[in-house]
Amino acid sequence: MFDFTLSRRRLLALAALSPLLTAPGVSRAATPDLRRIVALEWLPVELLLALGVMPLAVADARNYRLWVGEPALPPEVIDVGLRTEPNLELLSQLRASLIVYSAGYGPSVEKIERIAPGMGIRFSDGSRPLSSARRSLTELGERLDLRLRVRAHLNQFDAFIESGKTRFAPWRGRPILLMSLMDARHALIIGKNSLFQQVMDTLGLENAWSGEVNFWGSAVVGLERLAAVDAEQVVCFAHGDDAQMSQVAATPLWQAMPFVRKDRFTRVQPVWFYGATLSAMHFCRVLDRALRGHS
Repeated sequence: MFDFTLSRRRLLALAALSPLLTAPGVSRAATPDLRRIVALEWLPVELLLALGVMPLAVADARNYRLWVGEPALPPEVIDVGLRTEPNLELLSQLRASLIVYSAGYGPSVEKIERIAPGMGIRFSDGSRPLSSARRSLTELGERLDLRLRVRAHLNQFDAFIESGKTRFAPWRGRPILLMSLMDARHALIIGKNSLFQQVMDTLGLENAWSGEVNFWGSAVVGLERLAAVDAEQVVCFAHGDDAQMSQVAATPLWQAMPFVRKDRFTRVQPVWFYGATLSAMHFCRVLDRALRGHS
């Protein structure tokens, strides 16, 4: 459960930070106060952090720390509840200058706009989420009047990806399976149309999964299907599920997996599958560490 209460002192302190919102005659279209932006989904959180803006509040901060991890959120960031159903009363108390959300996810646009100005972000056009992320970052930078930060970040990102082409060259033509454990019988698989797939395409890496995926480029499949996947290395992203992984690892099915018997399975820290440029960079770093020593 989440504690949605705010002390009187906390509310007064928050109100003191928002002179533009309380001043008469200020247009809702004015540049938002960067200290009072709320993000209702983890993709908008990442875009804000890429621009050097720490949100006042985010939805489901606890699970953010389990499934996303980096960039880290400081403990003082306020948790406004579930991403699908945030606490609207608390949102009203926060007097946000802008609420950034993922389009089609969570509360309706009408509910958000009754509380504060809103901005919707789309994860993907269905095939190239990294390209969508760049557009979304540019649009958010325009809204926040942070165009120079957008340019600096994208230049840094492009240089980072370019440097990875040489580093990952030994793995070209060697299929890599990307997964995360969902429960004792199912895995989440990352495939085509995903953020990671677009990064792998740029780096010249091959995804071992060629099966079905959803709009976001992932699929939930039974663990037994992994036995038929031809992979040089299997990379499994953790999300605070060590006990569950230990349970699965003890089963005869798991122990019979070809990649387990050949010591081609590596478990790594969480990386958000449905993120943007920061997640793409974090994915490269984590993948680089996972593949080291297996060449």
